[in-house]
Amino acid sequence: MSSHIPPLAKKVPSERTHHGDTVIDEYAWLTNKEDPDTIAYLQQENEYLKQETGHLAELQEQVFQEIKGRTQETDLSVPSRKGDWWYFSRTQEGKQYGISCRVPADGDTPPIVTTDVTLPGEQVLLDGNELAGDSDFFSIGTSAVTPDGKLLAYSTDYKGDERFTLTFKDLETGERLADEITGVFYGGAWSADGTTFFYTRMDDAWRPFQVYRHTLGSPAEEDVLVYEESDERFWIGIGLTRSEKYLVLGAGSKITSEVRILDANNPTGEFQVVRPRVTGVEYGIEHAGDHFFVLHNENAENFELATAPLDSPGTWTPLVAHREDTRLLEIDAFASHAVVHFRREGLTGIRILPYPLQDAEPYEIDFPEPLYDVSPAGNPEFTTERLRLGYTSMVTPPSVYDYDLETRQLILLKQRPVLGGYDPGDYEQFREWATAEDGTRVPISIVKRKDAGKPAPTLLYGYGSYETSMDPSFSVARLSLLDRGFAFAIAHVRGGGEMGRRWYEEGKLTRKKNTFTDFVAAARHLRATGWSERIIARGGSAGGLLMGAVANLAPEEFAGVVAEVPFVDALNTILDPTLPLTVIEWDEWGDPLHNADVYAYMKEYSPYENVEAKAYPPILAITSLNDTRVLYHEPAKWVARLRATAHGGPFLLKTEMGAGHGGRSGRYDAWKEEAFALSWIIERGTK
Repeated sequence: MSSHIPPLAKKVPSERTHHGDTVIDEYAWLTNKEDPDTIAYLQQENEYLKQETGHLAELQEQVFQEIKGRTQETDLSVPSRKGDWWYFSRTQEGKQYGISCRVPADGDTPPIVTTDVTLPGEQVLLDGNELAGDSDFFSIGTSAVTPDGKLLAYSTDYKGDERFTLTFKDLETGERLADEITGVFYGGAWSADGTTFFYTRMDDAWRPFQVYRHTLGSPAEEDVLVYEESDERFWIGIGLTRSEKYLVLGAGSKITSEVRILDANNPTGEFQVVRPRVTGVEYGIEHAGDHFFVLHNENAENFELATAPLDSPGTWTPLVAHREDTRLLEIDAFASHAVVHFRREGLTGIRILPYPLQDAEPYEIDFPEPLYDVSPAGNPEFTTERLRLGYTSMVTPPSVYDYDLETRQLILLKQRPVLGGYDPGDYEQFREWATAEDGTRVPISIVKRKDAGKPAPTLLYGYGSYETSMDPSFSVARLSLLDRGFAFAIAHVRGGGEMGRRWYEEGKLTRKKNTFTDFVAAARHLRATGWSERIIARGGSAGGLLMGAVANLAPEEFAGVVAEVPFVDALNTILDPTLPLTVIEWDEWGDPLHNADVYAYMKEYSPYENVEAKAYPPILAITSLNDTRVLYHEPAKWVARLRATAHGGPFLLKTEMGAGHGGRSGRYDAWKEEAFALSWIIERGTK
């Protein structure tokens, strides 16, 4: 069957003028989701994709079966203690969603939970499969138990637009309460007595901007607006400290934060500002007995840890000083100790601060592998002598440890099973350093089979925005590449946070191009040093912007590009303050609407604006119709312009018609989607 590129409806182009520059957008009509021509076009694109990739069906099914065959489908998490209960989740073979459970607790040692045995007193809190029913999409946004363990607040989304319905469950009777609240955002927090729940709502731009107080048993329309954030650059969230003593209401932009606190035993009281916002100063607060911990960046680029008295939380006394080589990420406070999560030399680490702070010597936990990622994980209990850690590397499956603070020993509780005879000794991981155009050394994390040839086809992944780090981690699906002789590499480009706050600052605003040139430098380094031959680039969301930019910048370097929910129409999106999240994003990208220099700079790199009449590699763009973060029309317009302007390709668009930013929600559906992308990558790497 021959395949035909879907025809585009002939529509009037849009024309806009900014700072004296007239922009004509011939595909702007695709932004109208309500236009039948738009939906018809996306459906035709999906049919065209099936025709173009139909020959991959056997390979796709093979990869799917490999992912499925390596995954222990009936599994469970390691229980985490909170109060009188151990909380954990189960997955069951053949079921798309997890099941959250709990059993009574006694002490710090977690019970041995098995896949085929229900423990005495085990309760099912939420069964995602029952809740999902026949819905094509399902997601849980909030799951919060009252401090006394008697009630559960949870929220659900059946469309993928991340607007949730909040409901409540009596865990003693198993009955759902009559209370129901629609249109809420992620998260939320209980008062100490469990009578009141605080939640957030978003505005039309998908910005969480209001905190409401709901009293159980009262109608939702009587809920009290506690706080509204009027500055469109700021979003808000609400939480309860681990000690359960304080409610914490945080407001933050990309560069500034402001925190309010309230005694959790007085939910109808007034929130107190810790310190008024100052542009460029970020801080967060944690409660620990007779003081607060404050992690902040006032005159401390990589952040400093301070303490503050309960009656004067804005008075900060330094505790852990700023270091040029160490980025402090977060502080977790417990009854007998505190834990600092940090980043140094491109790797994460854990530092223990025993109490009393003025007497005990802090220390760090050592880990043996050259590349790894570690973080505190599942530590809801305030009074404990154990620290739960999550650990992984590019060859070590996700592992759960308890660190015993008395013996200073790591206790392995669980390592995710990888079926089919996986042996980490068959693989190797290492770090290379590329040199960017300005002389900056850019780290690259690489994993491959020890017996793989050299040079090898390579999947090169990148992100590089929002100070988000792409740390070395394990992937079951990735084994389908490695076992076919591929190498997998992560380019830790500027704009991410891998090398500290400065790494981020050098890849944002009017230094954003460093993100793109770093990635190209990484690709060229891998080829020049003999590691790689055919390189396929992959990235999603802001990493999709990276994909579009490098396709324009150096198309000859790549045998293929996979761009997932890609932010490729960056200039038009950031120019429109009515779109979701745009004003919030101005601190990350700049404000091209009001600043001519920012406009000119963004126009120089925005992928959609810079498609040229030259040869491009094959490109696979994947998006979701209900995505609220990167709207579906960005990749749709991009692919249309590539087809009209460039040569090479082919240029393919895949639109999930019933999903959001994260793609398909069920695990089997997600595996099938990944198998599709990997089969396309394998073909591109071995042609």
